Amino acid sequence: MKSIAPARSAAFELLLELGRKPESHSDVLLRSKRVEALSALDKNLTTTLVMGVLRWQLVLQQRIRDALTRSRGHLADPVQVALELGALQLLLLDRIPAHAAIFESVELTRQSGNTYAVGLVNAVLRKLAQAPKLDVATVAGASAAEIANSTAHPLWMVERWVEAYGLEAAFTICRYDQLPPPTTIRLISPEAEAALREDGLHLEAGVFVARARRVVGGEVPGARALVRIQDEGSQLIAELAGHGSAILDCCAAPGGKTAILAERNPTAAITACDISPSRLKTMQTALGPRPGGNPIRFRTLDATELPFDRQFDLVLCDAPCSGTGTMARNPEIRHRITEADLGRQHDRQVRLALAAMNSLRQGGRLVYSTCSLEAEENENVVAEVLERKKGFRLRPWREQVWKLELEGTLHAGTAERLFPVGAPDYFLRTLPGAYPGDGFFGACITRD
Repeated sequence: MKSIAPARSAAFELLLELGRKPESHSDVLLRSKRVEALSALDKNLTTTLVMGVLRWQLVLQQRIRDALTRSRGHLADPVQVALELGALQLLLLDRIPAHAAIFESVELTRQSGNTYAVGLVNAVLRKLAQAPKLDVATVAGASAAEIANSTAHPLWMVERWVEAYGLEAAFTICRYDQLPPPTTIRLISPEAEAALREDGLHLEAGVFVARARRVVGGEVPGARALVRIQDEGSQLIAELAGHGSAILDCCAAPGGKTAILAERNPTAAITACDISPSRLKTMQTALGPRPGGNPIRFRTLDATELPFDRQFDLVLCDAPCSGTGTMARNPEIRHRITEADLGRQHDRQVRLALAAMNSLRQGGRLVYSTCSLEAEENENVVAEVLERKKGFRLRPWREQVWKLELEGTLHAGTAERLFPVGAPDYFLRTLPGAYPGDGFFGACITRD
């Protein structure tokens, strides 16, 4: 049996797993033990192959269909994945020889038990090797259809963004989704940055958060004792939540926002809930003990059925959502969700927000957030819960942002970036591409 390069073999298996398990995530699988055991070179190639196929899959599939000599109907999953891996290398990756891409895709097909398709894979990829390469520098955005076709996004998704944000912003989002996202970290201590620079990391300041840094060169140390990898939008939401004496994070895993709440409120009583016992246990281990402060209480709970009545002065509900603001790091999302899914997400998010509101004391604040770009999961949720539950109101963000600027938590000018002059400030939104990070939404609801 002829050998296959470790990176291609790993990428093939990860893509198959992503297809078979809808609950799996590319960024999690790429940190799995199998990938971590690879050499640095193979690990990087595995990541390039997996993320490249997921980002460009719609375009790759069309090129493969065009290269088939006759209609083949549905191909077996291993055959389809082998074709997509080969097509990616031939059409988008300049440094991989065509013969290597073709040979190993054929071998992946053979060794997966699909020997009947060996000739088909060989013929299709040889044809693609003679075709013009895809030029990602020339992606175009003159219409929703052109954006969708040139950036491998579903048309229905792009049309929604054009309607919500305008043609230029929709194109910016889609173009950003096709690029490797920056690694953003949060500095745990004042001395962390100097130590990281001594280790060879090149860092740039974040756009909003004073303790956020983008890694522009070098590798984040494995121990990560001085930093936490966390998107800046996620950090921003937790910073905006502010202070409280009794705090509830009701959808807490993986724990990045809980950690910031604990940093910002060292003496507060904090309760962290999640529906998944395993995720909560992983989070508890990662956060560790809380030196000098009250220990964080961890509760396995469905946040739509919180057993708390008016117990907290600050509640953070970072609701599970479609994740359309995170497709630069989780490109598989575009292949999994449908427009109908947004309504189902909305119904559960309304239940989450209502339960969180019940947990607030008089005068308390609920920060409701998602990493979605869709109104059904954001503004529409807020509007519905305020309609259904009286005695609550929206609180504008601008004053809170100014306060955090003055204390140095946020960079000066953050309010102007988030809320241009004349723009309403009841809803916070970061759009991918408009800044180098995930798309987040946030609203603050107070109990009168």
